[in-house]
Amino acid sequence: MPHTPEVETPQLLHLVIGGELRHLDAPVFRDLTKVEFVGAYGSYAEARQAWKARAQATVDNALMRYFILHAHKMIDPRGDDHAH
Repeated sequence: MPHTPEVETPQLLHLVIGGELRHLDAPVFRDLTKVEFVGAYGSYAEARQAWKARAQATVDNALMRYFILHAHKMIDPRGDDHAH
């Protein structure tokens, strides 16, 4: 039986973060030292599940917001040095 090379699928990386905002009209955190890192997830569905759980747990505070960051779209394999 011939060996079929494995096709490597690109890794997706979704980060879920959140914290208390300064006000409701802009996503500006009140205190960056208190931003919560909920976790890193390999799929949007997993990230959304974590986001939803944290959002529901903090529903009593109108200024608490959680976000899903599509980190795989932000990663630059060339690094930050090319911009300088």
